[in-house]
Amino acid sequence: MTEAAVRGVQRPERGPLRFALFAECLLTGVWVVLAALPVITVLPAFAAGCAHLRRHLDGERSTWRDFLAGLREAARSGWRFSLLWWAALALLAFDLRVARSGALPGGPALIAVSVAGLLAVIVLGLRTAAVRRPGTPWPTAARTAARQGLAADPGGSLLLVGGLAVLAVAAWQMLPLIAPAMGALAGCAVAVERRARA
Repeated sequence: MTEAAVRGVQRPERGPLRFALFAECLLTGVWVVLAALPVITVLPAFAAGCAHLRRHLDGERSTWRDFLAGLREAARSGWRFSLLWWAALALLAFDLRVARSGALPGGPALIAVSVAGLLAVIVLGLRTAAVRRPGTPWPTAARTAARQGLAADPGGSLLLVGGLAVLAVAAWQMLPLIAPAMGALAGCAVAVERRARA
């Protein structure tokens, strides 16, 4: 078979494979949003979603039962880390509110620092969830994510900020769109994590 014929055979397969990944991201977003409804489980749900997409990309078996097993494991070992993450977000949100009130001098600078801090903490949480593997302690995953995000791959962190912007716009336009946007964000986090490892 000639090279052109081989290309002709392979070319039609790429579209369905890409569509399958897109569909898997959308489904994963629904699972992650449902699992994140208790709020404290946002990071464990995101970690389980990223693990599900990794298995799908590696050609391994990945069902909703595997997702639930990953969610249980991540929530059991990660609830303290999740509480700390939410506490940091609440503190930075409070700082932002105080800065916007005009009660302190240097308001614009404080607003910029608070927004940057909020984005940094959110991205660190997402990268931690994407990096973490079952059985890995959350603080260890957070240190790895911080090294990747701050030193090795700041561009990947900016990609996640862009994904967060898409998620915010989707939720603002129509709240149910948050589910597919969350799946796309999980896919983005997996891609960023693989890029950082490479």
